[in-house]
Amino acid sequence: MIVYDRLWETMKEKGITQYTLIKTYKVSPAQITRLKRNESVSTHTIEMFCKILKCNVEDIMEYREDR
Repeated sequence: MIVYDRLWETMKEKGITQYTLIKTYKVSPAQITRLKRNESVSTHTIEMFCKILKCNVEDIMEYREDR
């Protein structure tokens, strides 16, 4: 399964809050909710986060084998 734990760590390191994502970068609150729940999101969304956070894909998500 793909998990987005690294996204929250990267956001903290960069000083970007969920509020900033929504208000400044116009990220949909629904997209943030999907990421919090480790639900699937489009590659467009991943690319958008990479641009906003100036980071690589591996700074946002990782694959973990299902248990």
